[in-house]
Amino acid sequence: MLKKLDFDRLPVIEIVNEILLDAAKRGASDIHFDPLDNFLRIRIRIDGLLMDYSEVPNTNKNNLITRIKILAGMNITETRLPQDGAIKTTLEDMNLDMRVSVLPTNKGEKIVVRILDYSLSLNGIENLGFSENNYKKIIQMVNEPNGIILVTGATGSGKSTTVYAMLQRLNKEEINIVTVEDPVEMDIEGINQVQTNSEIGLTFANALRSILRQDPNIIMIGEIRDSETAKIAVRASITGHLVLSTIHTNNSLNTIERLLDMDVEKYLLASSLTGIVSQKLARKLCPKCKSKRRTNEYERDLLNKVLHKDITSVYTAEGCDECTDGYIGRIAIHEVLLINQEIRDALSNNITKEKLRDLVYTSDVTTMLQDGLEKAVNGETTIEEVLKIIELDEDENLIDDELAKQADNINLVRSLQEKENKTENEIKTLSDLVKNSYKN
Repeated sequence: MLKKLDFDRLPVIEIVNEILLDAAKRGASDIHFDPLDNFLRIRIRIDGLLMDYSEVPNTNKNNLITRIKILAGMNITETRLPQDGAIKTTLEDMNLDMRVSVLPTNKGEKIVVRILDYSLSLNGIENLGFSENNYKKIIQMVNEPNGIILVTGATGSGKSTTVYAMLQRLNKEEINIVTVEDPVEMDIEGINQVQTNSEIGLTFANALRSILRQDPNIIMIGEIRDSETAKIAVRASITGHLVLSTIHTNNSLNTIERLLDMDVEKYLLASSLTGIVSQKLARKLCPKCKSKRRTNEYERDLLNKVLHKDITSVYTAEGCDECTDGYIGRIAIHEVLLINQEIRDALSNNITKEKLRDLVYTSDVTTMLQDGLEKAVNGETTIEEVLKIIELDEDENLIDDELAKQADNINLVRSLQEKENKTENEIKTLSDLVKNSYKN
């Protein structure tokens, strides 16, 4: 049911405040204002899925867009170029921190408002959904005096939340932490935060060069986007600094390959890389209405291959008044790789991609597929959600091997059956010949 916005009774200021506040209370991460031919469609993203929220007539569209641009500190007369801004306000005792992006389209300006929620970062690493084994590896990483820790994943996968939680743990009086970000998403007391500005030449690489002269213990780079930033980050880590950053890759192996593609020297990467945390977000099951069901043959076979467990029942989404289709909130699915000496030696010796994959996934690493299915078995999410965000051939060479074996077995059985059928036919033919000879 779409929400009715009463532009006849309420001023546009109150309507915009109502939209922002209502979306935040519902737990939305983004608000989309999409221009269409006959109206402006408003959608909100809850637990990773967009849903229709309301419709604004074209007669009121421009006033609403102008109000949002004023709040975000944008140029209201500029409608031909993209703009970025931010909104920090308090509505009904609720502190809201939002990032606003405006994009000109052929039907008008499209606005996306991202609602930032730092509660998970403030609660600490232990509340980010890491398994016990992965949590121990994270703590070991952040306790290293130098090296690079990379948090990887797609846009909106919670990378910043994880990095800020690490910074919260490392933030101590005796330690100098400097960050370079675009933009600075969360103000942390006691940390020196720098926002890049490409228009005046303050890029990640230029800022990093100055930061290295500021006697830092820990450096956080918002994102490694190019080879220059990657090389400076690596060199900073081998000169005694702990470097934290994010990068857009799917898993540990892809991250190593991406850094090598950025022309980072292999011997430097081998000595500097401390660990890689890869993550994706899956919808979390509502604890009040989730129920159990029996696994089907495919699910049971998959769980047996990946977790080496015979699972006969899993949880499923039902739906109630307190959730959306049986889900409420999201949970992170992780892959945590702590670089060991064997992987370091392999990187230095120009190992092939296939051998590197074997080394990475035969070390003490739980893949995202394994972590996701374990959480599905524990009732934190569903198998459907895990398979929606993780492709089997992307994550698990183990599965490929097992399926190959299974296919070989199937072909062997078919071959035997064909031979058996052929033999039966030959026996039947011979038997008929004998019977006919007796008749004659």
